[in-house]
Amino acid sequence: MHHLDEQTRTELEAAAFRRLLRHLDANKDVQNIDLMILADFCRNCLSKWLVSAAETRGAELDYETAREYVYGMPYAEWKAHHQAPATDEQLAALEARQARKAGADGSREEA
Repeated sequence: MHHLDEQTRTELEAAAFRRLLRHLDANKDVQNIDLMILADFCRNCLSKWLVSAAETRGAELDYETAREYVYGMPYAEWKAHHQAPATDEQLAALEARQARKAGADGSREEA
């Protein structure tokens, strides 16, 4: 992708991000904790990254607005309809992942 001009690369990255959001929306059964266990990020992380990107560019974007964009609806509504309680196995797997991550780099950076 280095051969592409910055504008084209940005447009492609934005299109890929929008497709990721559509994919997550089409797969609401995939729980955030599962994403955290497997990939060390979740829908909330995407929302935080959007807010951070906006801040870097001097744009205003609050966390709740970013979450509504990522989730496709207000977070409370999404949570009520699609988020299942974490199982003991999921919590143990997430804790193990965080421990491995902390051991690998000596810190616990928040996703």
